[in-house]
Amino acid sequence: MLGENHRVPDHATEIHDPEDDRLADYRALTDLALRTRFEQPHGLFIAEGHQVIGRALRAGYRMRSMLIDAKRADQLAHLAEGAPCYTAGPDVLESVTGFHVHRGALASFHRKELPAPVDLLRRVNRLVVLEGLNNHTNIGAIFRVAAGLGFDGVLLAPDCADPLYRRSVRVSMGEVFAVPYAYLDPWPSGLSLVREAGFTLHGLSPSRGAVDIGRLTAAERERPALLFGAEGPGLTEAALDACDRTVVIPMHAGVDSLNVAAATAVACWELSQPTPRG
Repeated sequence: MLGENHRVPDHATEIHDPEDDRLADYRALTDLALRTRFEQPHGLFIAEGHQVIGRALRAGYRMRSMLIDAKRADQLAHLAEGAPCYTAGPDVLESVTGFHVHRGALASFHRKELPAPVDLLRRVNRLVVLEGLNNHTNIGAIFRVAAGLGFDGVLLAPDCADPLYRRSVRVSMGEVFAVPYAYLDPWPSGLSLVREAGFTLHGLSPSRGAVDIGRLTAAERERPALLFGAEGPGLTEAALDACDRTVVIPMHAGVDSLNVAAATAVACWELSQPTPRG
């Protein structure tokens, strides 16, 4: 049983001052604007919870440091082998991060260099392409969908949210570490690279005489690239111009669309099937 009396492992350091400079990576984690300015320029990201931390390690990301609730130090400190491990009480953790760290552990990791889009396209067979998605929850959910339904790469327009932001990582359950991704710039003219690599580019939109995605032929399903836009505005006209065709998920009861993460799940499942419905 864990109680108030705890033993700090030999390789861990207990921190009592929330202003301690050693905790700089974890400061104000709920401040999106601050974290956006801090994390990518400093080449780091934050993973939350022992399962996600373990997945980051298995994916080959190098840990910078780890911060653990002191009451769980004996259980979790082993994950920080080779990196500084800090422990703190719940008040210090909340003061530093801005929220109650109920998962008991946070870790700061070094980012990896992202592949060039052309290199990514050589490595994958089924692709999700995103334009204008700036909601981190949706980004994380889409990476989990891609991993679970056999889509093995993601291309992001330059205006998309960071997949390695803490909320995206958490929602994806660490699948952002498993699915390779790249930013495609220039956008949308760079979409020509997708077609040149042998993909059929399907734009998800109810416009331009879109066809039922379930009726796509076996040939159109062989190397699919599914292009999704932000909720509300959807895909830009320029992005739709770059597509081979526009497809739609049939809706009922007067509902005009699905949440973009739900739409990604439906579309990815449909094109994971080798032949059309009916």
